[in-house]
Amino acid sequence: MDWLNALNLTAGELIGVYTAAYVLAALGLAVHFGFTGLLNFGQAAFAALGAYGYSIATLTLNWPWWAAVLAGLAASGVFALLLGIPTLRLRADYLAIVTIAAAQALRYAFSASDYASVTGASNGLSEFGESFYSLNPIPKGRYDLGFTSMSENELFIRIIGWSLVVIAAVFLFFLTRSPWGRVLKGIREDEDAVRALGKNVFAYKIQALVIGGTIASLGGMVFVMSSQTNQPSTWGTNFTFMIWTILLLGGAATILGPIVGGMVFFALLMFTQSVMEGLVKMGWLPFLDIAQVGQIRFLLVGLILMLLVIFRPQGIFGNKKELQFNG
Repeated sequence: MDWLNALNLTAGELIGVYTAAYVLAALGLAVHFGFTGLLNFGQAAFAALGAYGYSIATLTLNWPWWAAVLAGLAASGVFALLLGIPTLRLRADYLAIVTIAAAQALRYAFSASDYASVTGASNGLSEFGESFYSLNPIPKGRYDLGFTSMSENELFIRIIGWSLVVIAAVFLFFLTRSPWGRVLKGIREDEDAVRALGKNVFAYKIQALVIGGTIASLGGMVFVMSSQTNQPSTWGTNFTFMIWTILLLGGAATILGPIVGGMVFFALLMFTQSVMEGLVKMGWLPFLDIAQVGQIRFLLVGLILMLLVIFRPQGIFGNKKELQFNG
């Protein structure tokens, strides 16, 4: 068993690009569910719109990177309005059904052959990062960080991804502690009481949906920029459920929770996979082969999460008096 390699791979996941992307999406979901109480099961749609908005603006419209970023943010913002205006008067499980259905419908629209010239249909889009990576000031070469090594572009996208995480976290820290944020928490606890105080609950929900959705769209852009491929199959229900796992693992009504939850979640996945692959190669798990390890690791991590639900239902950083897994 190569424990050093397993630890190095695990450490690499702590600052991985995909980890940063999921953390951004989870921070957006924290605005929706953790602070406002919106049971949104379509968060993958906002991330997908950020990714497709950027890639389509780059490949089809030949826009520069900054305009493409604005296109991705605008796409998710418009979708939040279109989704929220007719649905945010729904509550709890009804809103969950509508949001997951909307996300699935959007994914099927991206994969439809009718729009293949724009979206790439089921094959998706690729090679849309040239304008972005032209900004990279890091000299070409391999960079050894001790526990992992990466190219200049891999290092650059990690820096950008985690910088966005920090900016989003600081923004939400001050926003949720403002009077506006306190109204959101009031809506989460008892929206009828907030409405009785003269607040426009519907308007606050729309604002929360737009803000959380645009943050998630940044996560979608970071996600696809690493490999420069954007496929509709990426944005299925698994993407949303992993975001929920990260959020609830760290603590739903917190800012630090989704960040640490994402790092812990992906580190656990990589560590269990590395250890199990080593045990399979040593012959200690003769009933498994390498191809099955990737699925078994989710079962083991799921078991750990079940224990967390039982013994710490509010998550790592959550306040049990404020919000629990059961909402």
